[in-house]
Amino acid sequence: MKIIVSLMVVLLFISSSCTTNTDSDQKVSPTNQTEAIQKQLRHVVLFQFKETATDTAIQKVEMAFAALPSKIKEIKDFEWGLNNSPEGLNKGLTHCFFVTFESEEDRAVYLPHPDHKAFVDLLGPVLEDVLVLDYWAK
Repeated sequence: MKIIVSLMVVLLFISSSCTTNTDSDQKVSPTNQTEAIQKQLRHVVLFQFKETATDTAIQKVEMAFAALPSKIKEIKDFEWGLNNSPEGLNKGLTHCFFVTFESEEDRAVYLPHPDHKAFVDLLGPVLEDVLVLDYWAK
């Protein structure tokens, strides 16, 4: 339960601490239009699972996260994978999930969305640690 609460606090903190990028004070040129079209908000989530987590439980988490784009229309793109870096610097984090939004408003819909909350509830019992980082792609 403590992990779920911590995860929600981290997600809410990230959501509230990001600033909105606006170009309203700038003249719109073809270059600015191209940049605006390409601007995407990336939401990177890294998981470390408990040693006691079974392969079946981890697969359920993987499938549940991968199902979110079909349930939450604000998700514009999604991919995920397992760490395979030979550097050994992953600090126990093994799973990377990469969610793309077009705006901070879309992310604000995603975070408290009932399907996202249900996913977090499923994840909680097997999660050891999580790292979340959001950024505007350049």
